[in-house]
Amino acid sequence: MKLKLIIPALLLTTLLGAQGIRKEAGNTFLEPLQKRDSVLIADQFRYGIILENVPEGTPLAFPEFKPEKDSPLEILGEWQLDSTRISKKKEVPARYNIKASILLTAFDGGIYELPDIPVLMDGDTLVFHGPEEPLEVKELPIDMETFQAHDIKPQVKFPYTFKEIFPWVLGVLVFIGLVYLLVRFIQSRRKAAQEKEKAEPAHIKALRKLDKYRSDKYWKPENQKTFYSGVTDALREYIVSRFGVAAMEMTTAEIFDGLKGSDIPEDLYAQMKDLFERADFVKFAKFTATDEENATVLPRAVNFVTTTYQVQLEEEMKEE
Repeated sequence: MKLKLIIPALLLTTLLGAQGIRKEAGNTFLEPLQKRDSVLIADQFRYGIILENVPEGTPLAFPEFKPEKDSPLEILGEWQLDSTRISKKKEVPARYNIKASILLTAFDGGIYELPDIPVLMDGDTLVFHGPEEPLEVKELPIDMETFQAHDIKPQVKFPYTFKEIFPWVLGVLVFIGLVYLLVRFIQSRRKAAQEKEKAEPAHIKALRKLDKYRSDKYWKPENQKTFYSGVTDALREYIVSRFGVAAMEMTTAEIFDGLKGSDIPEDLYAQMKDLFERADFVKFAKFTATDEENATVLPRAVNFVTTTYQVQLEEEMKEE
């Protein structure tokens, strides 16, 4: 591998057949990254050199490191440099101690001779010899007589802690609280609407419900059952409030029997009885009313409510 880097105060170039005086410069260092007494297969270690007292600006070139062809050594990275400034005087060039290394490993056991490391520095080739003791890579010992293969153990499951469960519990409580508040809000709105409806006069309530059926779209044969049911139900509720007749649970005949002798004018009584009977035919006998008959339904229903209410007011005024 080739190295071409710029670090503070140092110029590093690539050593490619550089010419210079060959000098013996000392030994290399071997530093296992796994701190143990022996080196095992796949252990990683740094192999490199230390240059001391190097002046600032000195050109350096490191080799393209290649193990021998049959060597099991594997290179795991490029050259790495660490520099330490040892001279800080302003009037003289700074000097550095430089540590250069490369990361190696081996995947086969055995004893290996590590190669020398040549370095070109300021025109001279410095040769750093490999360690005096060869590198011994040991294989993991396996006793085949006692060795037993075991299945892969399942993943260890640890119990949940309070810190892990608390956010979920808090989230559930907040959700329940929001649902509770929403239900209470809907109930209060519904209760307020019911109270408002109860406080509303009977004739106003009836007229408001009858007003929903003003459109002639309800005159179509498929909509007439809804039309007549809605109108007569509004009138039944009004009759309950105005005359005290339990019209909601009665048949048409029972309703008008109960209204006999009341203050309803005879012509209005006859019109309402005719309307209720026609509604029974539409709802239960599949009768289809004509447009002329449908056109009289709402006017007569509204007239019944307003007229009987007016009679009630006149009676109350007389009593006062």
